[in-house]
Amino acid sequence: MCGIAGGTGADSAARRAAVSAQLAQLRRRGPDAEGFIPGRLGAVGQTRLSVIDVERGDPPLTDESGQVRVALNGEIYNYRALMKGLRERGHTFRSACDTEVLAHLAEEDSGATLAARLDGMFAFAIWDERTATLTLGRDRLGKKPLYYWYGDGELVFGSEIKAVLADHRVPRRVRTDVIPSYLYHGYVPGPDTFFEGVLALPPGCVLTMTVGAAPQLTRYWDVPLPGPDDWLRETGETLAEHLREQLRTAVSKRLVADVPLGAFLSGGVDSSLVVALMAEQLAEPVRTFSIGFESPRYDERHWAQLVSRRYGTKHVEHVVHADAGVLLTEVLDACDQPVADSAALPTWLLAKMTREHVTVALSGDGGDELFAGYERFAAGSLLGRLGPAASLLAPVTSRLARARSLPERSRRALSAASAGLPGGYERLVAVFSPEQVAALVPAASSVERAHDDVWAASAGTPTLTRLLHLNVKTYLPEALLVKADRMSMRHGLEVRSPLLDTELLSFALRIPPDQQMRGTSLKRALKAAARGLVPDEVLERPKRGFGVPLDEWFRGTLAATARATLAGPGSALRGHLEPNAVQSLLSEHASGARDHGERLWSLLLLEGFLRREAA
Repeated sequence: MCGIAGGTGADSAARRAAVSAQLAQLRRRGPDAEGFIPGRLGAVGQTRLSVIDVERGDPPLTDESGQVRVALNGEIYNYRALMKGLRERGHTFRSACDTEVLAHLAEEDSGATLAARLDGMFAFAIWDERTATLTLGRDRLGKKPLYYWYGDGELVFGSEIKAVLADHRVPRRVRTDVIPSYLYHGYVPGPDTFFEGVLALPPGCVLTMTVGAAPQLTRYWDVPLPGPDDWLRETGETLAEHLREQLRTAVSKRLVADVPLGAFLSGGVDSSLVVALMAEQLAEPVRTFSIGFESPRYDERHWAQLVSRRYGTKHVEHVVHADAGVLLTEVLDACDQPVADSAALPTWLLAKMTREHVTVALSGDGGDELFAGYERFAAGSLLGRLGPAASLLAPVTSRLARARSLPERSRRALSAASAGLPGGYERLVAVFSPEQVAALVPAASSVERAHDDVWAASAGTPTLTRLLHLNVKTYLPEALLVKADRMSMRHGLEVRSPLLDTELLSFALRIPPDQQMRGTSLKRALKAAARGLVPDEVLERPKRGFGVPLDEWFRGTLAATARATLAGPGSALRGHLEPNAVQSLLSEHASGARDHGERLWSLLLLEGFLRREAA
């Protein structure tokens, strides 16, 4: 895992200083080495976290001629097969590193054709000195980040926004017009960011720019939607065994490393299954790592210990205490911009603890997204069955949803029912409801249509398939994977996600919906595959997310901090949000009338971001 940066521009002392400044912002991502080669009109640079060929893989890496320069963040899982083919065709390698494979591939292919040959999690940059061409690419699901800015005929890129902004040519201007969208989604939908002109390269895309011409964006892969003849016909144990083999292959790919390797173990089905499959394939005990909480409602260490004992893992635990306010700045700095997933906090601590023991960790991320593990998928499927009736019921359900006496879950469900699909599903997962956004930002336009094009693209497939597709295209790359990447790379820890293998994804989306979920019975196919590998107690326990006891913290140790920060005279939010609406959130939460813990966390992140940018 690494950080990459660079851009176009004539070679000069100022240009070299700019790339050095960019790399300085990425040293935590790659603490082991860094380097770049300036070209006549462009340069790529890299900070390195040494994982494969530790001795010979330091940047910069090039082809035999030195004219093709490459930088890579991530891992190419099929690099050995690619290297074998390249050697057979006459290419000579100086290392056994996956990064060097890119340089030689670039001699044969370019752009989308090159990216399509890669299996892995990656963001790459290739500078071809012969043609003065810069190529940027990002993996299929967006596991690895890549941002860029284009202006005055020049392009600047970096693994993180802070690296892009470190180039003096990029203006640092905050976009406050995206605040309503952030409040609703919990993130700014890509490719936009909180910074004017700074964009995220979309997953599954490459951006190519030859100096003197405008950059060209090309999609080389998209989430595969099953056609009428694509559904798997296997059922029962036959389907379960087929899925187990897919899972074994996905885990096996991710066990290649020349450094110590371990796994996150939350005690849920997904991470427990990954640990079980690792234990099958490794000769030595798996090293596992867990986070717990003082609050019994959120503590899952008991379940993680069950799995650890079954497989004889070397297990390490850490308990999170309610001093979360101290870590808010660290979480925000790691993300560059607010992403309102409070699970970032324990993930930051889990990554910090894990890095003290290993350099690479496997995680269970993706199980809920690929195998229908969220309750909102069941609710969304119900909305799909309502069909036209949802609009007929809307006057009644929307009025009931405004009843302040109803519990939060009931209000959300009624609000979703009044909106139908896809709006109703997005209301189920929204941080603030559209009505709450309107109260906080009265002049805001509608925040509910950001993903209409994604929903339209899946027309003709079953409702559950459409919901899974929507989740993989939006929430996964914009929130979950941002959290996983930034919190882990803050500590120089590489995290690999077997359950987000793209071949496994294609397989999962071909499982008929009734095999994935039936009523409120979630994740049926994955649990069937896990039976016998994961303890029955774990398979049958009620689902819990990687939750944080924010409701308790904001009524206890963080209550005074939240009130002083969000409603005090020095609040940066006063210039952007309606103060009375913010005060109402604080008061309702303090009294116990409603749980606004996640919303208050999202506001604290936004407040910290605005203060930092105003400094």
